[in-house]
Amino acid sequence: MTTPMLSLNDGRSLPQIGFGLWQVPADQTARVVVDGVAAGYRLIDGAAIYGNEEGLGEGLRRMGLPREKVFVTTKVWNDRQGTDETRRAVAESLARIGVAQVDLMLIHWPCPAEGRFLDTWKTLIALRDEGKVASIGVSNFRVPDLERIIGETGVVPVLNQIELHPRLQQAELRAFHARHGIVTQSWTPLGQGRSFDAGPVQAAAARLGRSPAQVILRWHLELGCAVIPRSTRAAGLAENLDILDFSLTEAEMAAFATLETGERTGPDPASFS
Repeated sequence: MTTPMLSLNDGRSLPQIGFGLWQVPADQTARVVVDGVAAGYRLIDGAAIYGNEEGLGEGLRRMGLPREKVFVTTKVWNDRQGTDETRRAVAESLARIGVAQVDLMLIHWPCPAEGRFLDTWKTLIALRDEGKVASIGVSNFRVPDLERIIGETGVVPVLNQIELHPRLQQAELRAFHARHGIVTQSWTPLGQGRSFDAGPVQAAAARLGRSPAQVILRWHLELGCAVIPRSTRAAGLAENLDILDFSLTEAEMAAFATLETGERTGPDPASFS
């Protein structure tokens, strides 16, 4: 089945499901990219800090499709924020990947205590206008962080990539995104498997004859989120993508909503730097 697309607020669009390269070993990255594209993915999520942008680029050159057929994201790491540093960081990412432009460049974390994300955002706006990146967005931004960059520049991120899974459902942040036309993209969408044994997940999996991972990934799509699960195995990549031919019921979605605990698997954006 064809991967559904989500509209971005700059007139472009992106596939609703892709795969991420976090913790993919550098010497396996090219192979994972090729396997993912062969499985049917058309969105790859990378980052400078992952240490595998060269492998991402090699995979793009080996994938057997025109470059423009695959949506590529990468990110500016925390120690490269600021006007000049961000400009250099983006140039270095483009060189490592071996492309003239990426589809989406994100600020990886707001690092509010450092106070540089506004300058970084202004630099990404300039780089977008120069054609170095096609779209710009953020990752792990809170409502106050979003309000600041939007208020200061008038430019709304196309996307905010945040930790989101059944135990951390981010309803308030998702509502802010919806009001401002920002796509919510879920990282660690399976919550490290901590909800696999939960009653609502097990019940939906049993009804559908699917794995807990598949029903949780489908839950993300039903919420309207983009989602980027990770696997280094060809079979795992294929399983994660095989979520387009079934749906959860309203009752199942309501049951999933009861799994919220506020539990993070990663850092708190308010303090992480």
